[in-house]
Amino acid sequence: MSSAPAEPAYGVLVPIKAPAIAKSRLSSLGDEVRRALVTAFATDTIATALESPHVGLVLAVTDDHVLATGLADLGAQVIPDGATDDLNGSLVQAAAELSRRRPELRIAAICADLPALREAELSQLLLSAPDDRAAFVADAQGVGTTVLLAPSVEQFDPRFGPGSRAAHLHAGAHEIDLSDVPSLRRDVDTTADLLDAIRLGVGGRTAMATTGIRL
Repeated sequence: MSSAPAEPAYGVLVPIKAPAIAKSRLSSLGDEVRRALVTAFATDTIATALESPHVGLVLAVTDDHVLATGLADLGAQVIPDGATDDLNGSLVQAAAELSRRRPELRIAAICADLPALREAELSQLLLSAPDDRAAFVADAQGVGTTVLLAPSVEQFDPRFGPGSRAAHLHAGAHEIDLSDVPSLRRDVDTTADLLDAIRLGVGGRTAMATTGIRL
């Protein structure tokens, strides 16, 4: 009796800018709150990724030692940011390290600001990716990118930044247009984004960080 084919397994890369400088557009909430939110977003994003049965490893990329310790306690592996001023360069280096540690895993790069991320939506996405090319999911505005997938390190070509949806399309990546994955698309840069994420239902760390603040 033959066994069923194995489902795709991914290594997830999550680049995290230091809370001291990240998310400047949330500065109106106060510096302490902004830093707490950066940490909460990353923690909830990674905690959800670790829940997926299709994720074999989560590799967080950050130079913040306090954050790194907390993420390691969750079960993530953590490496320093080797190209601090270049997000895509950091991701390329992280993908190479992921491939060195777990060469059998496919690659998924996920933004660290998806506090409403749901495991079922992430798993649905991972099972929807093509086997032969890179693929991505656009953000809620249809301009940026929240997740980039690749079957191998050789096919991983991140183009995150302003207009990244168009950049990934131009690079030949396939856009996965799932209509029922709002938590995958809801990255948070502004207070309006945060309100939208709260309506979707944020993770526990973000819920605590937003308790009592006026949005």
